[in-house]
Amino acid sequence: MSTVKEEKMPILEMKRDYYHLIINGERMESSSGETFTTYNPATGEPLATIQQGTLEDVEKAVQAARNAFDNGKWKRYPVGKRSRVLNKIAEIMRSRFKELVELEILNSGKSLSAAQGQVMQAIEDFEFYAGAIVGHRGHVNNVPGGFFNYTQKEPVGVCAQIIPWNYPMMMAAWKIAPAIASGCSVIIKPASLTPVTAIVMAEICHEAGVPDGVVNVVSGPGSVVGDALAQHPQVDKVAFTGSTPTGKDIMEKASKTLKRVTLELGGKSPNIIFEDADIDAAVDGSLFGIFYNTGQSCEARSRLYIHEDIYDKFMDKFVEKTKKLTLGNPFDKGTHLGSIISREQLEVIDGYVRSAVEEGAHVLVGGREAKVEGFENGYWYEPTIITNVTPEMKAVKEEIFGPVVVVMSFSNEKEVIKEANNSIYGLGSAIWTKDQGRATRVANEIDAGIVMVNCPFSAFPGTPFGGYKQSGFGRELCIETLDLYTETKSVISYYGSRPINPFGV
Repeated sequence: MSTVKEEKMPILEMKRDYYHLIINGERMESSSGETFTTYNPATGEPLATIQQGTLEDVEKAVQAARNAFDNGKWKRYPVGKRSRVLNKIAEIMRSRFKELVELEILNSGKSLSAAQGQVMQAIEDFEFYAGAIVGHRGHVNNVPGGFFNYTQKEPVGVCAQIIPWNYPMMMAAWKIAPAIASGCSVIIKPASLTPVTAIVMAEICHEAGVPDGVVNVVSGPGSVVGDALAQHPQVDKVAFTGSTPTGKDIMEKASKTLKRVTLELGGKSPNIIFEDADIDAAVDGSLFGIFYNTGQSCEARSRLYIHEDIYDKFMDKFVEKTKKLTLGNPFDKGTHLGSIISREQLEVIDGYVRSAVEEGAHVLVGGREAKVEGFENGYWYEPTIITNVTPEMKAVKEEIFGPVVVVMSFSNEKEVIKEANNSIYGLGSAIWTKDQGRATRVANEIDAGIVMVNCPFSAFPGTPFGGYKQSGFGRELCIETLDLYTETKSVISYYGSRPINPFGV
């Protein structure tokens, strides 16, 4: 076993060849000396070497977070002081916006426009919670005369936060910002495919004044690092974004110590186009809804329902515009779709398309791996439209997590609501209609945590994000998220002039 190296946190170039674990304010090598390589999926080439955390490293991180929470000063800071530190994090991120965007593109293969929007939202998340925490307080309650009752919000403790590869920096911000705003300490487990920007974000947190031990990062396989965090008796909460099967496994492991759990899981979101919709707006919104982030989004609107009266007209325009979407250098402003995250994920996507064809569906556009000039060794898939599908098909029921949309027609409101809700998932949904009454009725009937009406966007800082059914529970990105990182303590006192003698003896 190699000697563990520890390095204090001077800010280095964010883009580098080597990234450490972050434990107790220090850059550390793995206790085993093992590393792994993260890749640029657009080129298939190595990007950086990452320290691979072990059970021993998890233990160190938990103890650092535990000590920072139990004995440190962060949770005891006045709320205004914590707020200033969060704003400082955002300020540093803004000053390094271009570098953060570059890192996110290199490690995820996403397009320039996607990376810019996601890094900007990560910045705005810290700004939002810097303000939201100031107003997050308890209440004075009505109680019988002579008594006084108030509640106060206290941080829940040490939080394990397991983030996915599809939105690496944005998801890190969604997790870290409300947790540290509330006074918690965190251990981040980034996805092994995309750990770079989460590590850099932790470094920025320390630069901004977050005390040692409050933000820790242990990269490594979920079967080691994630499992250990989910089961550790000194971890008070687990927040996970990822697949539904993995979420179920984490929930089971966390239940052994009754940890609080927040799960943001899979989706198979319906996108409903009524006959009175603004067709051009609906086409543009539907393109974004499925092909943004190369379809690698949990709330991707991957089931497209079009009213039979406008089906042909809509599809003509939808197909035409899909064929105009460009795959290419992620740094080019004209690129619409970036790469797929890995060869393995590309094969999963292609497997779903092939299964649909085998079950009788028709691939109208795309349906195969793409070769991009100058990026021949990367992982690329054509934007794909599949028609002639039925609700029982695998590609209609299961989350594909790629640039693939299945298309169906419908004849009336009741029918499409039934089909839209015919899913184990309930994350996002979209409705396109000029009839506000219909929009309200359908929104009320859709089993989903997010309903987009004549709108392609699913989230802004301040809007609750989360799902029904097997899409998970808990809400992120909003004021209510602070309740998931705090306990409510009720304090009852008596101020009457006579002593209380309940038994009368």
